[in-house]
Amino acid sequence: MSIAAIIVAAGRGTRAGGPGAPKQWRSLGGRPVLERTVSCFQRADIARIIVVLHPDDMITGLKLFGGRVTLVAGGETRSGSVRNALESLDPKEISKVLIHDGARPFADPDLISRVINALDSAPAAAPAIPVTDALWRGAEASFPAPKHATLYRAQTPQGFALQPIVDAYRAADHAAGQLAADDVEIARAAGLPVTTVAGAEANFKITWAEDFARGEKLIERERKMDIRLGNGYDVHAFTEGDAVILCGVQVPHNKALLGHSDADVAMHALTDAIYGALAQGDIGRHFPPSDPQWKGAASDIFLRHAGGSCTRDGLCDFQCRCDHRLRTPEDRATCGRDDGSPRANPADRRHPCLRQSHHLGAAGLYRPRGRHCLHRHSNPDKRRVTC
Repeated sequence: MSIAAIIVAAGRGTRAGGPGAPKQWRSLGGRPVLERTVSCFQRADIARIIVVLHPDDMITGLKLFGGRVTLVAGGETRSGSVRNALESLDPKEISKVLIHDGARPFADPDLISRVINALDSAPAAAPAIPVTDALWRGAEASFPAPKHATLYRAQTPQGFALQPIVDAYRAADHAAGQLAADDVEIARAAGLPVTTVAGAEANFKITWAEDFARGEKLIERERKMDIRLGNGYDVHAFTEGDAVILCGVQVPHNKALLGHSDADVAMHALTDAIYGALAQGDIGRHFPPSDPQWKGAASDIFLRHAGGSCTRDGLCDFQCRCDHRLRTPEDRATCGRDDGSPRANPADRRHPCLRQSHHLGAAGLYRPRGRHCLHRHSNPDKRRVTC
């Protein structure tokens, strides 16, 4: 059983003002608000993400997310949109569900984990922040005022055991469901106990025009200190063939590397390192070897996708080092020049590990600037290249 996240983004966002698209599609730090919101749950390693969109926005959603999320058409109200998404989940596969506002693009992994962990001991959980300001009631600030010590600001994601919240939505009176402020209200109406966890000030909902400026400042602060590290590792055995592709260079050889794609072991390792730095799993998650469309595919496709993920996360240029390690005592090396042309070097048998460093643009194609090395092994039982 696993966890699913429902991101509700079917509204029109009129209160945020401004011309053009609804607020979830407007740019924030160079990326659509909704894309930033989805990336919060990808970084938290939530494998099943459902995005609820207005029917008019489905094509836009397909272009932006491709197959990375499941798109569901929203209803006439927020509660109708949530109901549609809940009904799309299979209780045999999903045990817990998080429901989140698409206009909250700063939910950090720690906050999401607090909600998930709370569901181990309760059927419902939600983040909240105590109200600390004095409160007045009414347009003319008439009294008496409520005691702020008992008041909280509710946030999302709000988490639930799947079947109880599905039952609560099915049982909800239509009129009450239309007026419900959030999913916790639906849950409480059905008698579900709700526990609260600590919210986060940064997890604010973009509601007004000035919230975009607040979000831009928060992103700028994050960019100044966001340093990511990732490691990638890959192994491919030799097989029959006439060339090996390594670092995007086709090197003539009496063998080839065995793999579903072009078996470029160096590019695969680098791609895995980038996904690791972004907390987006590994290359197999994005390009499964069981999918026939990747049979024989050039590995720069995978690296371009990983580089694009860096751009979508707002990351800039990065450094990489690719190590080619020999796995048998006997070896020969064929090295490429900086321009990619092959150069035989059969006499160099001194180094079991040849390193190279490269500088990459986040969205650019990987273009080696150092040497790329292929190691031939005479032992037929241990023929492989490791990066």
